[in-house]
Amino acid sequence: MLIFSLALEEPEKMGLQERSETFLEVWGNALLRPQVAAFVRAQADRLARLVPEPHRLAEQLPWLSLSALKFRERDALEAVFRFWAGGEKGPEVFPMSRLWDSRLRHYLGSRYDARRGVSDWDLHMKLHDRGARVIHTREFRRWRDTGVAFELRDSSAYHVPNRTLASGRLLSHHGERVAARGYWGDIATGPFVAFGIEADDESLLRTSNGQPVKTASEITQHNVTELFREVAGWGRPTANHGTPEQVHGEGPGSPERAAPSPEFTVHFLPLGSAQTLHHKSCYEGRFQLLYVACGMVHLLSPDLGACVAPGGHLIVELARYLVDLRQEQLQGFSARVGELAQAAGFTPQNQDRPSETFARFYKSGDSACLRSHAAVQSTTPPPGALVPPSVQSATPPPDALVPPLEARNPPPEGLTQPSEVSSGKLGQAGGDQSPGGLQGHPGRPLTDPPSASCPFSASCKPWPESQHGGQRRCGGLPASRAGPGPTPVLR
Repeated sequence: MLIFSLALEEPEKMGLQERSETFLEVWGNALLRPQVAAFVRAQADRLARLVPEPHRLAEQLPWLSLSALKFRERDALEAVFRFWAGGEKGPEVFPMSRLWDSRLRHYLGSRYDARRGVSDWDLHMKLHDRGARVIHTREFRRWRDTGVAFELRDSSAYHVPNRTLASGRLLSHHGERVAARGYWGDIATGPFVAFGIEADDESLLRTSNGQPVKTASEITQHNVTELFREVAGWGRPTANHGTPEQVHGEGPGSPERAAPSPEFTVHFLPLGSAQTLHHKSCYEGRFQLLYVACGMVHLLSPDLGACVAPGGHLIVELARYLVDLRQEQLQGFSARVGELAQAAGFTPQNQDRPSETFARFYKSGDSACLRSHAAVQSTTPPPGALVPPSVQSATPPPDALVPPLEARNPPPEGLTQPSEVSSGKLGQAGGDQSPGGLQGHPGRPLTDPPSASCPFSASCKPWPESQHGGQRRCGGLPASRAGPGPTPVLR
């Protein structure tokens, strides 16, 4: 919701370059400039006032629909926006720098003192070998150390914690369940792979003496600016929106005409709706495109496939850029994705050069009649069998937890469940921005840590502790910011 509000901001209020820079900081940085933090507070305060009032929401944000959400989920959204708006004052409420360092220490363990060497190894021997050669050592090392991926101004300007990356969990502490707020996002891969390793303009990918001329940050800024330039054209007035007098206005006394609403609507669905959509006839064969992040593959089932229209497409993000996975694990994950997609009624697309980043499928016209047969033969495995290895152990170190002020008096369960306290990465759709989701993006809480055993082969060695990287998006945006919050659906 925050990302769409930013993308659809009026050009008179915020220019194209300012919008793209604000997006990059909110989506990919752990620390913000004071100007960007003030924008986040203002937008969060506005959304917190609109979410409980459907009529005002429809008037001011016609592209957004929350009609499918339960009241408890709307209250949880409002609580998140209140926190972003600074309802709890002071940086000690969410000390991002300390939380980042604590996560990094727990992730690296005895390798923490050699963290720069570890980051160089992950970059050159993992990400570069898998196609992300434009990521520069300096920018990747800076992100690993501080959480600041896109340094668009002087480094001293970034000191305000990015509250949109916060998430809440119920954890066991001394035998009691307590609410804790912290950061459980990506600390291994980085947000560069979402927008920064490919470009339509081939000049951005030129090399000189074997080294890329442009960095991933520069390519990301170019791609995001072009994306926002296209989005800005959706709401511009045309002759189809009314008569010339209505479009342009005539005479000095003509009233100011409100900007036409974009020709799309984003519907947020309830938590866990992926397993229940098929129960409603209005969703049967409704969607033309289904995107699944690599951390959400366990939700791909024949019932979910029934919601895709014949001829529709399925895109599944693969685990190519998860730096802690070995090559045989990546191949096993891709094979398992193909099995689940075919069991859900999809057929692989024929490609001259199959992508190692995404698996693409389509739904043939006779897939519907095969659904019941596939449902009998295919059982969706538990989430732990498909979600790539999580960041680290299920329980983060005590110093990584920041109990919110309301934890002294336990809040209603609807506001403290991990799956209902969202940090906002659209998604992966998500997740992130979570891997994007994101995307999910650039940003947005992870799923519960999976089983430590390899789901693909009994002979595989145990999974290493790793970070589910890539996705705030959450995305329409990359899975980097995508989280388990309400699922946005673009119609």
